[in-house]
Amino acid sequence: FASFRLCAEDNSKARSIGDLLTPAAPFDQKSGRETWTVAFAPDGSYFAWSQGHRIVKLVPWSQCLSSFYGSSGGGLRLSRQNSDGQQKNVPREHTIDCGDIVWGLAFGSSVPEKQSRCVNIEWHRFKFGQDQLLLATGLNNGRIKIWDVYTGKLLLNLMDHTEIVRDLTFAPDGSLILVSASRDKTLRVWDLKDDGNMMKVLRGHPSWVYSSSFSPDSSILCSVGANKAVFLWDMDKYTMIRKLEGHHNDVVCCEFSPDGALLATASYDTRVIVWDPHIGVVLLELGHLFPPPTPIFAGGANDRWVRSVSFCHDGLHIASICDDRMVRFWSIDETSPQAVAPLSNGLCCAFSTDGSVLAAGTRDGSVHFWATPRKISSLQHLCRMSLRRVLSTQEVEKLPVPSRMVQFLSYRII
Repeated sequence: FASFRLCAEDNSKARSIGDLLTPAAPFDQKSGRETWTVAFAPDGSYFAWSQGHRIVKLVPWSQCLSSFYGSSGGGLRLSRQNSDGQQKNVPREHTIDCGDIVWGLAFGSSVPEKQSRCVNIEWHRFKFGQDQLLLATGLNNGRIKIWDVYTGKLLLNLMDHTEIVRDLTFAPDGSLILVSASRDKTLRVWDLKDDGNMMKVLRGHPSWVYSSSFSPDSSILCSVGANKAVFLWDMDKYTMIRKLEGHHNDVVCCEFSPDGALLATASYDTRVIVWDPHIGVVLLELGHLFPPPTPIFAGGANDRWVRSVSFCHDGLHIASICDDRMVRFWSIDETSPQAVAPLSNGLCCAFSTDGSVLAAGTRDGSVHFWATPRKISSLQHLCRMSLRRVLSTQEVEKLPVPSRMVQFLSYRII
C-alpha cells in the first residue's frame, strides 16, 4: 500500500519520503483512476485523497509519517475502520465510496461558539461540537456529500449544482461555511450548521470555475477559472471586489499565503503568479517554460501547463505541479526553483498542516510525498506575517514608518 524511498542528498533535489500507491487490477481502466485532489485535516490528524473510481481514502497522518520514517521500511499498516464500540475521535482508516468520480475534497472543523449566518433557525438535525471533523466531497454528477470523518458516515447530500463540482473550500474560521466551485460557471455558498442550507450563488465567471480559496480571516474568497479568470469576492456582502488581470490562459488553482498578504495562482499559460490581493498588483512571476511563451501562444502544446500550486504554512515557500513531469519548490524571494523532483502525470498538491511535507496526487490514483526544503524564518519575516494578518496593504502604506519598511511589509522587498 505504501512504499518507503529516500533520494540521495542534493540541495537542488527534493527528498522523497514515501508513496501511497493504489493497487492496479488488470481490468482497471486508466480513465477514472485520477487523484484530482489531496487534503490534510486542519488539526493534522488525517490525510485524504481521491483514489479514483468513486473511492476516497482517509488515513491517520501520524501513522503515515511513522511508516515513512520508521526503521522497519515495511508497508503502511493502519487500523481497521471504526466499530460502534470504538472511541469516536480516535483517527482510524476509512474507505468511502462516494458513488461517483470525486473531483474536490475539503476538511472542515467547527468552532461551537461560531454561530450560523442564518437567523430564526429553531432546530437542526446536527449539532457540531468542537471535536467534529467533516469531509466534503465534490462529485462528477454535481452533488456534494458531507461525511463524518471519525465514523465514515454520510451526513448531508447537497444537490444544487448542475455540472461537475470541481473544487471545495471551507472558511477557516470554524463557521462550517463551505464554498463549491463548479463547471456550471457558479460558486455556491453553503451553511453546514444550518443543515447545508445554500446561502448564496456567486455568478460572474464566463466559463468553468476550477478552484476557490478563502483568505485566512475568511473575509475574501478568490475564485479562478477558464478564460484567464481570477476574481476576488467580499464574503460579508457576497459581492465581487475586483478581477485580477495578468494570466494569458485558463487559471486552474489558487491559494492565499498564511498571513493573507499574498495570493498564488497557477495557469495553463506556464506560470504561477504571486499577487498582492489587496491592491491587485503582480509581485512575482514563476515561469515553467524558458523563454516564456508570448501571450498568444501561452497554453499551447508545450507540455508546461501548471496544474496546481500550494502555499507553505511558513509563508516562505510555494510548490507547483507542472506537466513537464516535475514538482518544484520555490522560495518567495527567488524566481528560480529552490528544489525540484520528478513526478509523472501530477495533478494536485498540498502542504501538510505543519508545512514539513508536500503531498502530490497523480493520474494513476497514487500520492507521493516530499520533505519541504528547510529555511529558518527570520524574526523580521515572523513579525511581518503577524502584522499582515491584521493589516491590509492600504493600511500598511499609511503607517508612519520609513518607506523601505513599508516595502518590506508589502512584500515588495523580501
